[in-house]
Amino acid sequence: MSNTSKVWFITGASRGFGALIAKDALARGDKVIATARNPQTVIDALGEHPHLFAVKLDVTNEQEAIQVAKESIHRFSRIDVLVNNAGYGLLGAVEESGDQEIKDLFNTNVFGLLSVIRAVTPYMRKQASGHIINISSIGGYASYPGWGVYCATKFAVEALTESLAYELKPLGVYATTVEPGFFRTDFLDSTSLVSTKNSFAEYAETVGAMRDFAASANHAQPGDPAKLSQAILKLVDSDNPPLRLPLGSDTVHKIIEKNQFVENELNAWKAVSVSTDFA
Repeated sequence: MSNTSKVWFITGASRGFGALIAKDALARGDKVIATARNPQTVIDALGEHPHLFAVKLDVTNEQEAIQVAKESIHRFSRIDVLVNNAGYGLLGAVEESGDQEIKDLFNTNVFGLLSVIRAVTPYMRKQASGHIINISSIGGYASYPGWGVYCATKFAVEALTESLAYELKPLGVYATTVEPGFFRTDFLDSTSLVSTKNSFAEYAETVGAMRDFAASANHAQPGDPAKLSQAILKLVDSDNPPLRLPLGSDTVHKIIEKNQFVENELNAWKAVSVSTDFA
């Protein structure tokens, strides 16, 4: 795959990471199926291009995902790379999170991702090649106050991707979860981040502080989205892609910190942990 033109299927391609990846893929001669709830927003972001197939897709609609995958194969004959990028954030304490807010988030970030995977994977199996890239988050590896439900969706994405990698590698298909840290996109804007309707004063020191941080960090994040896009191109060109690809120094530091915390806690409680086996 590394020396030939690829066909990409990118969800949430009208802005942010999705639009940047689509633009860079087109610029190097690849073909792109770019999906959004309104395909005109894709055209507005990327312009008209002979190798661009802008198509309507609500990832929470399984039948729509199946139909778009079928149309994409009819258009370009194959799908080499699936980038599950569509998703959004929910900021609020676990207790503050409403039932519908939680369900809506999981419907997009987890169940929608699954619908697209199930729609595209049969074609990758048939061609015995392909790469599924699921955009997770620094919050897919470590959770934070105020991000519990959002992180739960990304933890789910991590688990799904790990199983996919084991299941699909013998069939010639790879799966990678990409873990961006804080990048200077519009993720912290209201277009990508929803705050819970409930807000309880008791969480002012934890979740309230996180809300303040999110507001102050908006468009001041350390990560460069253009460099993330280039990293994704390197990822799909690799002959041996990783299961996890952390992107951003903040993600790397957080992974090191969490790994150390887990190791220390395991050692502290190891005697209790192993005491539960039959003697």
